[in-house]
Amino acid sequence: MSVSFFAGAYGGDASTVPAETRLECKICWYVYDPSAGDEVWQAPPGTAFAQLPEHWSCPQCGASKQDFLLLDD
Repeated sequence: MSVSFFAGAYGGDASTVPAETRLECKICWYVYDPSAGDEVWQAPPGTAFAQLPEHWSCPQCGASKQDFLLLDD
Protein backbone atom coordinates (compact mmCIF):
# COMPACT_ATOMS: atom_id res chain seq x y z
CA MET A 1 0.00 0.00 0.00
CA SER A 2 1.45 3.36 -0.96
CA VAL A 3 1.91 6.40 1.28
CA SER A 4 -0.65 8.25 -0.82
CA PHE A 5 -3.32 5.60 -0.11
CA PHE A 6 -5.38 8.18 1.79
CA ALA A 7 -6.70 11.08 -0.26
CA GLY A 8 -5.21 14.32 1.06
CA ALA A 9 -2.28 12.56 2.75
CA TYR A 10 0.77 14.73 3.34
CA GLY A 11 3.13 11.98 2.17
CA GLY A 12 6.25 14.09 2.69
CA ASP A 13 5.87 16.31 -0.38
CA ALA A 14 6.37 19.80 1.07
CA SER A 15 6.32 21.46 -2.36
CA THR A 16 2.53 21.19 -2.58
CA VAL A 17 1.65 22.32 0.96
CA PRO A 18 1.13 26.07 1.53
CA ALA A 19 2.82 27.34 4.71
CA GLU A 20 -0.47 28.20 6.43
CA THR A 21 -2.08 24.79 5.81
CA ARG A 22 -3.40 22.93 8.85
CA LEU A 23 -2.96 19.15 8.91
CA GLU A 24 -4.73 16.46 10.91
CA CYS A 25 -3.33 13.21 12.29
CA LYS A 26 -5.22 10.31 10.74
CA ILE A 27 -4.65 8.24 13.90
CA CYS A 28 -5.88 10.53 16.73
CA TRP A 29 -7.24 13.60 14.88
CA TYR A 30 -4.73 16.02 16.43
CA VAL A 31 -4.60 19.16 14.28
CA TYR A 32 -1.25 20.81 13.63
CA ASP A 33 -1.90 24.52 13.16
CA PRO A 34 1.14 26.48 11.93
CA SER A 35 -0.18 29.68 13.51
CA ALA A 36 0.00 27.98 16.93
CA GLY A 37 3.16 25.90 16.44
CA ASP A 38 3.78 22.94 18.75
CA GLU A 39 4.63 23.44 22.43
CA VAL A 40 5.59 19.78 22.94
CA TRP A 41 8.25 19.88 20.20
CA GLN A 42 9.03 23.56 20.86
CA ALA A 43 8.09 24.66 17.33
CA PRO A 44 7.29 28.39 17.58
CA PRO A 45 4.08 29.87 16.16
CA GLY A 46 4.43 30.43 12.43
CA THR A 47 6.27 27.14 11.80
CA ALA A 48 4.91 25.53 8.63
CA PHE A 49 4.32 21.78 8.75
CA ALA A 50 6.97 21.30 6.07
CA GLN A 51 9.52 23.10 8.30
CA LEU A 52 9.10 20.61 11.15
CA PRO A 53 12.05 18.20 11.41
CA GLU A 54 11.68 14.82 9.69
CA HIS A 55 11.77 13.09 13.08
CA TRP A 56 8.82 15.18 14.33
CA SER A 57 5.81 13.11 15.36
CA CYS A 58 2.28 13.75 16.57
CA PRO A 59 2.48 15.13 20.12
CA GLN A 60 -0.61 13.13 21.11
CA CYS A 61 -0.08 9.66 19.64
CA GLY A 62 3.44 9.60 18.16
CA ALA A 63 2.34 9.14 14.53
CA SER A 64 4.87 10.20 11.87
CA LYS A 65 4.50 13.21 9.58
CA GLN A 66 3.39 10.84 6.81
CA ASP A 67 0.32 10.02 8.91
CA PHE A 68 -1.12 13.53 8.54
CA LEU A 69 -3.87 14.64 6.18
CA LEU A 70 -4.35 18.09 4.68
CA LEU A 71 -7.37 19.95 6.03
CA ASP A 72 -9.62 21.88 3.68
CA ASP A 73 -10.52 25.08 5.47
